[in-house]
Amino acid sequence: MNAHGTIGRPAAHGPDDTGTTLVHPPTTEHTGAPRAEPAAATPRRKQNRNSTLHLIQEALARSHMEERVRTAEAERRAHRLAIADRLERRSRRLQSRAERASLRARRALARAITL
Repeated sequence: MNAHGTIGRPAAHGPDDTGTTLVHPPTTEHTGAPRAEPAAATPRRKQNRNSTLHLIQEALARSHMEERVRTAEAERRAHRLAIADRLERRSRRLQSRAERASLRARRALARAITL
């Protein structure tokens, strides 16, 4: 993207204005009427193109992306929790299976010794 600045601090696209004071047009000494000068010679007031109305779309996009990030993080947490729950149930099942196998082996050993 070729735009300068960031979403939070966009770069101004208007004309550069070094001074913010208004300059009164020069007048002629005899009549007091303004003297005609070329339009390029008179400084223009800086146009504020970064006003609130122009930044509404960026703020809306930012809040939308923040909401999408929150949703994705919540889905990730839920997925991790489901996996952990599944692994815990599997671990308990395997542990009880191992305990039953150990008990069968002890009984078989006891039978072999008593015979």
